[in-house]
Amino acid sequence: MDQPKLDRLLRLMKMLTGNVRLSVIEIAGRLELSERTVYRYIDTFRDAGFVIKKNNNAYRIDKSSPYFKDISSLVHFTNEEAYILKSAIEGIDENNLIKQNLKKKLYTVYNYKILADTVVKGKHAQNVNRLVEAMEHKKQVQLCDYSSGHSQDIRTRLVEPFAFTSNYIQVWAYEPASGMNKLFKMARISEVKIMPSAWQYASKHHEGHMDVFRISSELQLPVKLQLSLQAASLLTEEYALAERYLTNHKEQRWIFETDVCGYEGVGRFVMGLYHEIEILGSGACREYISGRIASMKI
Repeated sequence: MDQPKLDRLLRLMKMLTGNVRLSVIEIAGRLELSERTVYRYIDTFRDAGFVIKKNNNAYRIDKSSPYFKDISSLVHFTNEEAYILKSAIEGIDENNLIKQNLKKKLYTVYNYKILADTVVKGKHAQNVNRLVEAMEHKKQVQLCDYSSGHSQDIRTRLVEPFAFTSNYIQVWAYEPASGMNKLFKMARISEVKIMPSAWQYASKHHEGHMDVFRISSELQLPVKLQLSLQAASLLTEEYALAERYLTNHKEQRWIFETDVCGYEGVGRFVMGLYHEIEILGSGACREYISGRIASMKI
């Protein structure tokens, strides 16, 4: 089997493990495959002896499948092992990229609650644990006195939480009032209250896009910038994921081209280094930044 195909099969296996919300169409989009190929791969797993179940149009590999327990035993940690491993990782310097990679790998294979107890400290710990409990029991919650940076208001939000970002900094949740999946920052939540009501919109739960500037939305807006060497260096230092979208243009100049979820993040970066950056391509980005500059009170 060729390496690309093996990689796709392993990624699909990971997605089907515990899958509760992704349809074949969504899986095909994420893996950049045709729907027909996804169905063929699912049949491959079935022929290999895995039990494939379908629930609300979402396919998943049942944990009672042969080999599943053998695979799980290779990546499972006891509570004590997870705590010791997590503590050891935390001892690595915060700026070390290996530390971040190790933590991400641990998050993908281990229980949310155990990691929350070792990652989150202080005032956010109780809120995180309540959200973990709500996810496990598929309950709606109230995010009390949530301070929104977007709408500039403070109010209580009724949501259905279903996933965390790295380090439990934000939580993905579906908000029935707006009919949207949103990211809510833990630091802006006063208190989490678990409601008696169960999830009512599970089929609509899905994680939206998050760009390299940590802005999230359903939007995908094109951005193309020409950066000086200094600007390119500062960009990758502050936003590590931006490096994959940088190409060397000519001596001391770099091209940064990607899609963003909004112009707020890239706008702040450009305005801070306006003399080192030239906006190329989309006029919408230039118009946004021009508008922000015009509205500045100096």
